[in-house]
This record gives sequence, structure tokens and C-alpha cells, in this order.
Amino acid sequence: MVVARPYIVGNWKMHGTRGMLAEARAIDRVAARLSAVEVALAPPYTLLHGMVEVVQSIGVGAQDVHVAGGGAYTGDVSAAMVADTGAGFTIVGHSERRGAYGETDADVRAKAEAAQAVDLNVILCVGETEAQRDAGKAEATVAAQLAGSLPQGEHAAARLAVAYEPIWAIGTGRVPSLEDVAAIHAAIRADLVKAYGDAGKGVRILYGGSVNAGNAAALLAVADVGGALVGGASLTAESFGAIIAAASLVHETR
Repeated sequence: MVVARPYIVGNWKMHGTRGMLAEARAIDRVAARLSAVEVALAPPYTLLHGMVEVVQSIGVGAQDVHVAGGGAYTGDVSAAMVADTGAGFTIVGHSERRGAYGETDADVRAKAEAAQAVDLNVILCVGETEAQRDAGKAEATVAAQLAGSLPQGEHAAARLAVAYEPIWAIGTGRVPSLEDVAAIHAAIRADLVKAYGDAGKGVRILYGGSVNAGNAAALLAVADVGGALVGGASLTAESFGAIIAAASLVHETR
């Protein structure tokens, strides 16, 4: 059986000016050497076109898109605009968007479908709060988010990855136990197969939340963990490169 390459994606969030393109080029060189790993970066909108121009071995995508194709939406960026920069994917449903901006599952689904309609791939984020996990509702919460957020359509699964990000682990240095990660990823896989049939078996499920060079190998070795969505550790080639290297080693042993 051919095992898909691990997918390691860096979310730069609201960090980065043109000087940071040097780090993107350095990350690109790491990715060129470690071709067993698929690498991508999601910089701020202002760097999308510039990053597309300076990298060769990594994917470039947006951190969000607006559901509409255009119109009177001051400050927003449509999926078509993202595609026009040369970017190939977008993140949707990140917990910071769901929490700070009140995005609903229906909003996230609409954004995912808008992105796929212009041939962008989608990384769809789901995850529970600490209170939901403590109440034993982690799997139910994630299942409900998936049910409401997954894009529909004949080829939706082909342009989709799901990122499981426990909200309480993002940027905190805390991570779930490997057993908990395995349980959630197995549940997500079952839900994807339920939603998409056999096509759901091929959707990569990424883990996100305080991924770093020290824990990446263990997390990526867990069944159904097909990659990682990385925040702060993706801002430099030194730290992100170490995660890419860990992913490459794990892939070679599978």
C-alpha cells in the first residue's frame, strides 16, 4: 500500500512582512531536500503573491477566504482573489476565526465550497475547548463541527484535508496524550468515510496545537495522523525545518 506523503503546513497568522520571504525561501530549500514530505505555508494575504514568486518546492495558501465571490465587503478577500495570486489552498474554520469572529459551521462550509469552486484545496479546522474535553464531549463536539462544516459535492473530498486542533493546545505548549490524539483522529476518519464513502479514506487528517520539533515525530507516528498544521514553529526555517525532518523520518519507517 502506498502511504501518502505527510502534509506539513505552516500557518503564519498575522506575522510577516516582505523581509520574511527569506525564511520562506529557506523553508523551500529544506522541502526540496526532504521531498518525502509535502510542505506548505499560509502567510498573510499581503505575502501570498510574493511567496508564490520565490518558492518552488512548497505550496502557498491563504488563512481564510470570504464566502462571496465579490461585492461590498470592505477588508475581505474572496477565494477567486486568493487563486489569482497563484496560491493553491486556503485554511477555513480555524478556531481563532470561529471564536473571535463568531463563524458558524454553516459559514465554514460555505467558505470551503466557495474555495473549492475556484479549484482551491481546503484545510478545514475542527477542535474542542478545554471545558468540552473535561466534560467528555471532545469527540461529540468535533463530530458536530464536521457534520456542519464539511463541503458537499461530488469531488469535495479530493480537495480537502481536515486539521484537528484542540483549542486548549494552540499556542499553549500543551498537547493531548497520544492516545487521545489517536481516538479523535480515528473518529474523524470514521465521520469522513460516513460523509464521503471510500473517498473519505483518502482525506488527510492533520494534527495542530503546539507542534514542535520535540513532539512532532511522536504525533506524526500516530495512526491516521497524516501531517501537521503548525503555528509559531513555522515562522523560521530552523524550527519548521526540524518538524519537516521529523515527518520525513516517520514516513520512511511506515
